[in-house]
Amino acid sequence: MDYSKTVNLPKTEFPMKANLPQREPDIQSFWEEIDLYRKSLEKPAPRGKFLLHDGPPYSNGDIHVGNAMQNKLPKDFITRYMSMRGYRAPFVPGWDNHGLPIENNVAAEFRKAHKQPTRIELRKRCREYAGSWVDKQRSQYRRLGIRGDWENPYLTMATDYEAAEILVFADLALNGYIYRGLRPIHWCVYDETALAEAEIEYESHSSHSIYVRFGLVSDPKGVFIGASDAYAMIWTTTPWTIPANVALAVHPEYEYALVKFNGATYLIAAELREAVLQAIDVTEFETIKTVKGTELEGLVFKHPLFDRESPIVFASYVTLEDGAGIVHTAPGHGREDFQTGQKFKLPIINPVNEKGVFTDEAGQFAGLRVLKEGNDAVVEALRATGALLASGFVTHSYPHCWRCHQPVIFRTTVQWFLNMEHNDLRKRILDVINSVNWLPADGLNRIRSLMESAPDWCLSRQRSWGVGIPVFYCQKCDKEVITRESFDAAHKAVAEGGSDAWFEKSAEEILPKGFKCPHCGGEEFAKENDVLDVWFDSGSSWRAVCAAREELGLPADLYYEGYDQYKAWFGKSLIVSMAITGKPPFKTVTAHGFVVDALGRAMHKSRGNVVKTTDVIAKCGADVVRLTACSFDVFSDAKLSDEALDRASDAYRRIRNTFRFLLGNLYDFDPERDSVPYVDMLEMDRWILSRLQTLVSQVNDGYDKYEFHRVFHGAHNFCTVELSSLYLDILKDRLYASAPQALERRSAQTAMYELLSALVRLLAPVLSHTAEEVWKYMPGANRPASVHLADFPEVNMSLVDAKLEAKWQELQEVRDEVYRVLEQARQEGVVGKPLESRVEINAPEARYNLLKQYEDQLPALLIVSQVALEKRDEGSELQVKVMQPQGDKCRRCWLVLETVGKSEEHPELCDRCVSVVSELHAG
Repeated sequence: MDYSKTVNLPKTEFPMKANLPQREPDIQSFWEEIDLYRKSLEKPAPRGKFLLHDGPPYSNGDIHVGNAMQNKLPKDFITRYMSMRGYRAPFVPGWDNHGLPIENNVAAEFRKAHKQPTRIELRKRCREYAGSWVDKQRSQYRRLGIRGDWENPYLTMATDYEAAEILVFADLALNGYIYRGLRPIHWCVYDETALAEAEIEYESHSSHSIYVRFGLVSDPKGVFIGASDAYAMIWTTTPWTIPANVALAVHPEYEYALVKFNGATYLIAAELREAVLQAIDVTEFETIKTVKGTELEGLVFKHPLFDRESPIVFASYVTLEDGAGIVHTAPGHGREDFQTGQKFKLPIINPVNEKGVFTDEAGQFAGLRVLKEGNDAVVEALRATGALLASGFVTHSYPHCWRCHQPVIFRTTVQWFLNMEHNDLRKRILDVINSVNWLPADGLNRIRSLMESAPDWCLSRQRSWGVGIPVFYCQKCDKEVITRESFDAAHKAVAEGGSDAWFEKSAEEILPKGFKCPHCGGEEFAKENDVLDVWFDSGSSWRAVCAAREELGLPADLYYEGYDQYKAWFGKSLIVSMAITGKPPFKTVTAHGFVVDALGRAMHKSRGNVVKTTDVIAKCGADVVRLTACSFDVFSDAKLSDEALDRASDAYRRIRNTFRFLLGNLYDFDPERDSVPYVDMLEMDRWILSRLQTLVSQVNDGYDKYEFHRVFHGAHNFCTVELSSLYLDILKDRLYASAPQALERRSAQTAMYELLSALVRLLAPVLSHTAEEVWKYMPGANRPASVHLADFPEVNMSLVDAKLEAKWQELQEVRDEVYRVLEQARQEGVVGKPLESRVEINAPEARYNLLKQYEDQLPALLIVSQVALEKRDEGSELQVKVMQPQGDKCRRCWLVLETVGKSEEHPELCDRCVSVVSELHAG
């Protein structure tokens, strides 16, 4: 008789090989066919609404794994989880379409074609370019299995969005937050535009380091009396700013020394005297006297290159960390310098144009690029006049443009700003940020620090591609026109023709007939040509998207972006919302880390170190990418490597094999017909259901706290350790050799079904495709069409049994010790396979009493044929012996038992298998 046909071997059509790159598109077609996103919004939502507001990425290139793994995929984990948890969780993806990256790429196209486009031609091509990348990125995000309203995303270049942005600017301006003024701002000479703080990165940079002397012109208080050839000494790392110098700043409370060397007397901060003299290679000197900073009032020195005076002024920002304790002051090229200039009514000289080239105001340096030959020329000119005391280079942290990664300069120019002090805006922001949940917790300190020190926000950009600043200028009185009527006219034009209309139409075409200047009654107007900062675009999304779309609303439950967005999208959204509504636009802000390359650098398109997501998907499949993303701690930077992908692939295979084993052993199980009541289930099956509740709790907590790596490790360890290496391994004999309808088999199947049902839903937000595939093969009816429409598992406290878990933990410890001795015996040749073994356990009384309760289950627990149990009279250690078993091998279950051969009808079977086979034959 072929006894193999009587064994309940696993049967399933669920494929062992995933073939994810080929199979996933079919699953996504199924989602489209049933309109999964719409159905997920229509399912009952007893917990209410959960809104994750998507921060818009730039539409200017293929998505990369950094953006996918730490940004878009975790967002998908969150919204899928929330939907299954009973929330209505819409997800409207967005794109940032304006800005320098797109304009620069389009401008390069025109240069390559040797064409000089008009502003409108450039803008139209930018719109086409941005739109094409929206389509490509949308397809790439969808290939990752990201759930969302992909047919109706928000675009910052969409007409309705741009019109809403005009209203945001109007509300701010009419309420006094917007002003136009002369201020020092970061300026990118490569992109030829102003930059906001959010667009600045600090990178290592090598700069000139020079010590320069300024000769004394006037000493009304006789500070230098009796001293010949008197000077003040400064140190700077920006020689190109010397032509704009108009003053020397000292700290009023510091002590300053008059130091004589090489026949001249120099004013230096007393505390820095030795360091400065060493830097300029002076070993012999004499300190004539010291004076307090306040005593230097009235001193005037001479500019070392121009016929201009540089008076002493006081400033609290002067430090004793480096330099000479006297700060060369150029209000045209520094924020603090500018403030000092305003306080002491100093002239503002800015001899540098938008290209970073010295103007005629710089005299002999006109036409030189300040960051190139201009720096060198100034140093040489100082050397020629004898004003240069020492020169060298220093490597330090220096501001760079975050788009082109080139060093920037400070230029004092007329720009549009948002006033951080108006109507106590800064104070109100600082007062309210404690009400927001910042994750990680140190985010609160980061945003507080940024808001405390944030300068007025520079809103204007000298570019073509963006939303035009909707302000008119009266041609008669040259004043800005800021009225409700003028803003309504601008809004109407943009609402009808998009932001292009602002640049295509004349002021007369936009303004209503008969409109007059509110200042002088003039009737001729010009338009502002600058465009708004792209962070004003995205910082208005809470109003242009959340408040505008019926299915969304305010405040958003979650803003989730990289930690670089504290000063950008997080901060700018907070500023705009607080100014207009007095409330934050979000309840929780989560800042994630970045996927970094082999050198530890964040992946950026502009840096050229990105890995295309499409390449990884083609190799591994989207679910492996998703599982890799889940394995990362989102709050930290994660290094992507082949090893990380390989680890995720291995983990995926183990999880998939677990699903396949469960499915294969449920081939004849109908949960409604065959489920065993909990009270009748075998103890080991009740134990695994208790352990399952711990996993359910851990996974829910991981999703809730956005600690997805806990979801990964919890589920993976459960599948590989508690299931594959323990429970399912032990279960095989009971599943395969028992009668199909036997209680012990149906009890195991009942537990396995609960395990499968829970695991597939626990992992559905991450392994979205594989979970859907498993869901299709699960037994039973009356399930939702998609796993993503099912409810998420909740902890069932009635299944938690701490005492039972404690007993089985002790049994596992015995199992581990037996396995250790078994392996040693196998290596020594005492036994072959564990099933061909007999184990004798000599246990101390307490452990013996526990093992005695499970004596009949011990062979299955230890996966051996026979177990003999004895009590130790002495000692507390467990003793284990392994030997050849007594009896013969059963041809059906493969256990070596003494009952084999006792049946005349089935002499090759053990008594259990005889009973099962007889029952099957009788049936």
